[in-house]
Amino acid sequence: MRFFSKTDIGKKRTENQDRVWAGQLSGEAVAIVLCDGMGGENAGSRASQMTVDFVSERISEGFRADVNRNTIRNLMVTSIVAANALVFDEAFSDVNKHGMGTTCVAVIVHNERAYIINVGDSRAYHIFGDNCQQITKDHTYIRALLDEGEITPEEARVHPNRNAITRAIGAEAGIVPDYFEIDLHKDSILLLCSDGLHSYGDDTAIAEIIVNNPRNKACDLLVDYALKKGGTDNITVGLIVN
Repeated sequence: MRFFSKTDIGKKRTENQDRVWAGQLSGEAVAIVLCDGMGGENAGSRASQMTVDFVSERISEGFRADVNRNTIRNLMVTSIVAANALVFDEAFSDVNKHGMGTTCVAVIVHNERAYIINVGDSRAYHIFGDNCQQITKDHTYIRALLDEGEITPEEARVHPNRNAITRAIGAEAGIVPDYFEIDLHKDSILLLCSDGLHSYGDDTAIAEIIVNNPRNKACDLLVDYALKKGGTDNITVGLIVN
């Protein structure tokens, strides 16, 4: 397996509050942790950096090549829950950091299976052949309205509250992350990204960039795509090629 990642400040922001880590684990397993911070100046960066550092360290130290599915799930869930407590405690104890938090999406790929966990609206996609499937489900106000049938997808793209997050690491004392497992096909590709990429709403175009170009250039091309679309937010991507 190969893995790649890239982060970019974008065209409009004065600070990059996104963070990403990608690395090799024991055996042939690989992992990516991606976060998109929120909060005042420096607070969002602090939350995302704390979370990426903590989760990647816990995963790297806790993973073994002979682990079973339940062990991987427990490792990922406990890592996110502990990271939440860490960020929440710092935000609570420092008035300048009140309200800081971060999204997080992370994946471990081991023995042709992907283990994914997320909080917030940073996403994971499974790309195979001509198909592009969003694995994660956004924790946003807009997603709730869509699920309840109160707005259409077209209305969601221009809704004034489309960026409102309903779940984030550090926002509350406790957190319940979403967790997924999927089997991978030959030539499966996993894409992780912050909303600086996916908010442009064209999953098909994003998948075509990956499929139709050398994999080692895909992250650069995806960032370029978001910049050409306006680049109004920080842009971060991670890619695992099976």
